[in-house]
Amino acid sequence: MIIVCPSCGKNFDVDENLIPDKGRLLKCGSCNQTWFFNKNDNVEVKPLTNEVVAEEKPNNKEKKIRKPVSNFSTNIKKGSELVKYQPKYNFTLGKFLSYIIVSIITFIAIIIVLDTFKDPLSNVFPNLELVLYNLFETLRDLILFAKDLN
Repeated sequence: MIIVCPSCGKNFDVDENLIPDKGRLLKCGSCNQTWFFNKNDNVEVKPLTNEVVAEEKPNNKEKKIRKPVSNFSTNIKKGSELVKYQPKYNFTLGKFLSYIIVSIITFIAIIIVLDTFKDPLSNVFPNLELVLYNLFETLRDLILFAKDLN
């Protein structure tokens, strides 16, 4: 069934089994409006069908005015909303560290491939052997520096 938020008018596709017969408190994931929804009393429920239904255009004289529904002053438990808001930006320290680890592994894999094929690649890159030798020496210095920290 399709449920319409009384505040912002956004439509939500909700499984009919999730709403009991006595109704349920809902929270809009778009505007955070909270309202009590009873599937027996609400007129704005549209059943999901695959048929195309012709819609009547409202007369210009009759304008529908939405009255905002007041928030209930009940205690709402976090996570009990039927429609939950998912933040678009969820970059965490764990993700940042995993990107760093993947970058390091990729860098080491490129070095191993270059070292494996350094003889055929030395025709294309004449100083490749010298660059790889300096890179290995730098890595060895970093490892010794890390050991000295302990």
